[in-house]
Amino acid sequence: MWQGNIEKMQNKLEETVNYALPIGDALVPMNPLIGKPIKIEYNGIINCINCNAKTKKSYSQGYCYPCMMKLAACDMCILKPETCHFDQGTCREPDWGLSHCMRPHYVYLANSSGVKVGITRETQIPTRWMDQGAVQALPIAMAQSRYQVGLMEVILKQHMNDKTDWRRMLKNQVEKLDLTTIRDEVFIQCKAEIEALNSQFDTGSIKWLANEAQVEIQYPVTAYPEKVKAFNLDKISLAEGILQGIKGQYLIMDTGVINVRKYTGYEWTMSTL
Repeated sequence: MWQGNIEKMQNKLEETVNYALPIGDALVPMNPLIGKPIKIEYNGIINCINCNAKTKKSYSQGYCYPCMMKLAACDMCILKPETCHFDQGTCREPDWGLSHCMRPHYVYLANSSGVKVGITRETQIPTRWMDQGAVQALPIAMAQSRYQVGLMEVILKQHMNDKTDWRRMLKNQVEKLDLTTIRDEVFIQCKAEIEALNSQFDTGSIKWLANEAQVEIQYPVTAYPEKVKAFNLDKISLAEGILQGIKGQYLIMDTGVINVRKYTGYEWTMSTL
């Protein structure tokens, strides 16, 4: 049995993605639990992942309300990086902005429930792809700041989706695609806009990546659900069933699925039955 506040699952890209769940002081290997009955209980306690204060409600995946309002990590520009206001001197935490946003970022294509475009810091490849449950991924551009890749994403998402259908992802209703061909096609479609964007910044600030290899990702799942039923631990604090697999940040049980990331900062008790 393990008890404590949880964080999102850690993942490692191997032949099959290897998962571990931080819970309290433990880091629980999750792949060995697949095929076994497990029990998860929310104990009614939530602690902010920043200040550790107790909070009745979690904001921005793990923060209390005061931290959500003051931290740069919770600002709207994290969700919409094209709205970055660092150069206006209004960043909530300039030092944090320098270390997290003013550093190389990638634009990528991922196939979780169909092709989508996304962005991430260089340090989050391939973690970001596995968090989204992507079965294929391909970096297509690199820039020197989050703001720059955000502008690139705005251009590209006029021609493709930027969201994942989590239900299709969990059902594994995903057709394998040639992302390199899609990359080349979208570059032709957006060439004029991309060149115009490049002209706004120093030479080399934004680079189109034409030779990256497509990454294939396999998940530890023995059976995918035909219908997706998500547990809501805020309403019913207990979830139990046979763990049939893990994909993205979801535990897939024969009785329903749990989005672990949604409950960051919650205190759980987890056991095998």
